[in-house]
Amino acid sequence: MDKPRIAVVLFNLGGPDRLDAVRPFLFNLFADPAIIRTPAILRIPLAYALSRRRARQAVPIYRQLGGGSPLLANTEAQARALEAALADRYDARCFVAMRYWHPMSDETAHAVKAFDPKRIILLPLYPQFSTTTTASSIRVWDLATRAAGVDVPTSTICCYPTEQGFIEASAKLVREAYDRASAHGRPRVLFSAHGLPRRVVRGGDPYQWQCERTTEALVARLGIPGLDWTNCYQSRVGPLEWIGPSTDQEIERAGRDGAPVVVVPITFVSEHSETLVEIEIEYRHLAQTHGVPWFERVPAVGAEPAFIQGLAALVGRTAETACGVCSERGGQLCPAGWRGCPQAA
Repeated sequence: MDKPRIAVVLFNLGGPDRLDAVRPFLFNLFADPAIIRTPAILRIPLAYALSRRRARQAVPIYRQLGGGSPLLANTEAQARALEAALADRYDARCFVAMRYWHPMSDETAHAVKAFDPKRIILLPLYPQFSTTTTASSIRVWDLATRAAGVDVPTSTICCYPTEQGFIEASAKLVREAYDRASAHGRPRVLFSAHGLPRRVVRGGDPYQWQCERTTEALVARLGIPGLDWTNCYQSRVGPLEWIGPSTDQEIERAGRDGAPVVVVPITFVSEHSETLVEIEIEYRHLAQTHGVPWFERVPAVGAEPAFIQGLAALVGRTAETACGVCSERGGQLCPAGWRGCPQAA
């Protein structure tokens, strides 16, 4: 009996693959209406100005990473691991569609069409749903498939903030870092997520709520009595009010308290500039200058076997249903009131 032929499309943000790609990558980011929510007549000139200014700061960051982002290579490794995990049940091929740099959705849509699947599963590598990430990727994917003439039944896995494999893989890495830090005092665990402007959350985006559910699940999985932990948010840019507390403020507070720090990137499943530079280099330096006795960065889950098996289970459950948009539970995960939830009534 032939195995079902499915295409799994992994969404991620993307990153510049060389230094002269930094500025166009940033332009694509700031030109996204999900990021800067103004009319195009204002947004495009603003994106041009912001990308020009921010490139001066970003180029040295990517130079520290060897001249480009490792995100595509990491995502490709996850895709190949997921294909292997699905091979027993499906004739599956995993594709990568980046939002702001190559390969982007228009390129990937043509590759998916050539594969000729009977079903497409969209799998964002953002465990927590946000209108600024998953929803933006879905929007451009829909445009790309229409332009490419892809007409295949499609389901989207919108979110999996507490999926068992994701939590198991994360907890394993946290425990290893926590045990090392424990030799230097009682560690404080900072569950750090990418920040959002507060007005986006007030507008109904469920991202912060889902981040908090991830942390709760991780704390429960760790089972460490009296664990000292907090949710915090990194990568703030611009003058808007952002959700908090900020990760840098929490590192400074840990220094005042003399607590070792363990930083857990709960929203990043692949290594890139925000884990390898912002956390590993900039936050480590901040910790040292504020008297933190020990600093640990927990790696992203990457291709950890439990994480990949969890993704395979999500794909399998989704492929066996007719749902258009599925959370880790199938139905709506977010409580009523989060208007940005893709399953909101």
